[in-house]
Amino acid sequence: MTDSSLVSSNKQLQPELSSAGSTPAWLAVAALALSTFTSVTTEFIPVGLLTNIASSLNVSEGAAGLMITMPGVVAAATGPLLIILAGRLDRRIVLLLLSALLVLSNAFAAMAPNLATMLAARVLLGLCVGGFWTFAPSATGHLVPAALQPRAMSYILAGISVATIAGVPAGALLGEIAGWRMTFFAIAAMALVVLILQLFTLPSMPAERAIKLRELTVPFTQPLARMGLIVTLLLVAGHFGTYTYLKPILQQIYGVSSESVTTLLLVYGVAGFVGTFVGGRLVSHSVRATALMAVVMIGAVLMLSALGATGVTEGAVAALVWGAAFGLVPVALTTWMLKALPDSPEAGQAVLVSVFQIGISLGAFVGGFVLDAYSIVSVLLLGGTLLILAALVIAATRSRSTQP
Repeated sequence: MTDSSLVSSNKQLQPELSSAGSTPAWLAVAALALSTFTSVTTEFIPVGLLTNIASSLNVSEGAAGLMITMPGVVAAATGPLLIILAGRLDRRIVLLLLSALLVLSNAFAAMAPNLATMLAARVLLGLCVGGFWTFAPSATGHLVPAALQPRAMSYILAGISVATIAGVPAGALLGEIAGWRMTFFAIAAMALVVLILQLFTLPSMPAERAIKLRELTVPFTQPLARMGLIVTLLLVAGHFGTYTYLKPILQQIYGVSSESVTTLLLVYGVAGFVGTFVGGRLVSHSVRATALMAVVMIGAVLMLSALGATGVTEGAVAALVWGAAFGLVPVALTTWMLKALPDSPEAGQAVLVSVFQIGISLGAFVGGFVLDAYSIVSVLLLGGTLLILAALVIAATRSRSTQP
């Protein structure tokens, strides 16, 4: 992520906490990064435990995919709503309440006797995810000086990749050893630790002003922002329409054993972690090229998988390339919107979060339907087609006079 884009987008926020203060600024940033890690781990842990949970709750794998769809739908609806309802409420209080919801969501999921109860727990997660991703970016403006905000933001975004590196694979491994319920209990305990850490490290973060409903329409009135939102919807739907069913893909397409899936999830996560920091450098040269690179790499993996790639080695390569490519996505899309809407960063972020979550939920839902009705190959073809469409939209931005 570029220094100039974040500095300009957060110029209206004045830091209230310095690294020399009584509460270290970077410890507060770490608390937010841990929140990212925990919420992303919670949101995507069903990917590594899908077959286990489906079997335990006596539902199909496609139906179990609703565990990804539900929080996405709720997050998409509540992200913009929460930023309006919060008004000028201290963002510290908002973030603490969201972290408390994260604890409850995991605890309820761990005890879920059926799919309906599990989905109710995932509704709470959706509230947390929608709110956190709306408020966390601007929170860095209260924690560190403007010149250090890019670094702070990269740490928070890195929580996404660390979750895929450590959280999802570790959760999948724990689920194989002690059962999937123990995984959710463990994440609940981790979320409680994060909540306590935030309680002691986050300073008061009063809002500059209340966001009005009409401000959320701004991203749809700017051509470059609209293009970014279309790319986001297609890219994310294509990715999560397939990534949600990564375990069945690895097992059915590549012949990977259930035990080896955890290892390949780790490969995916490590590649994504590296991709996040590489993406931070690439967007300084061209956001559009970075986004296009991610789309082409993911699309190629999906299409090659659908067309007959087999074998454990090929599966490992697919996981490596796919993970590295998706590592570029968060920083590319976030920077795209910041550059497209430098004067409305919070509104842009709220709408981006909604469209991102719509993409997650829509992709997981349609992918599950296609999986149950047709086959895993059909899921891959659908995802690859959406990625091709995303690439075409990115290419179309070349004709714009203003490019990200």
